[in-house]
Amino acid sequence: MKTFLILAHPEPKSFNGAMFQTAIETLQADGDEVKVSDLYRMNFNPVSGRQNFKTEKDSSYLKLQIEEVYATEMNSFAPDVEAELQKLEWCDLMIWQFPLWWFGAPAILKGWADRILAMGRAYGGGKIYADGVFKGKRALLSVTTGGPAPAYVKGGFNGDINGILRPINRGIFEFVGFSVLAPEIVYSPVRISDEERKAILEKYSLRLKNIANEKPIDVGSY
Repeated sequence: MKTFLILAHPEPKSFNGAMFQTAIETLQADGDEVKVSDLYRMNFNPVSGRQNFKTEKDSSYLKLQIEEVYATEMNSFAPDVEAELQKLEWCDLMIWQFPLWWFGAPAILKGWADRILAMGRAYGGGKIYADGVFKGKRALLSVTTGGPAPAYVKGGFNGDINGILRPINRGIFEFVGFSVLAPEIVYSPVRISDEERKAILEKYSLRLKNIANEKPIDVGSY
């Protein structure tokens, strides 16, 4: 299996960093191929614009989708965008590792999606959802929260975690063709003991050892 891991956390020694390293070590130990994008350490630029491309279709007015299609035709994405596209196209499984900030992904990761999921290359021409470009690939969200688990259920303080994550699972992953696995959620790791964090990492490692056999979820009803 070929896995592409993306980390979006500014502190490598964070629990998100530990989840990221656990995934790398577990998958490699099982003989899987792994590629990574540690966005903060890469100084990844999340701001979309003309810097995404080496060409210009229309220099007088910037319409990103038109430039994306043109760059697809001309094979002229900027090197940083092309590098990420190639990882995306290479993988069988993509894992996003991030802390839930303001009910969503950190800006650097949302910006990654804005720049990398380019029309013509990642979607378009009717290639969306069940007929998406990345049909046959799978995606997994591995997320930490600030609040405890009871805050993220239906009727809870923050609401259903699956509803919170649906814009990513449905609006990004499934939109471009990925099948979605059940999210890996760690609630409030800052408020638990070292022993509990260690147990969570071990459980996650065990899941990853068997992840090739997991079935996708129905995002619409999950």
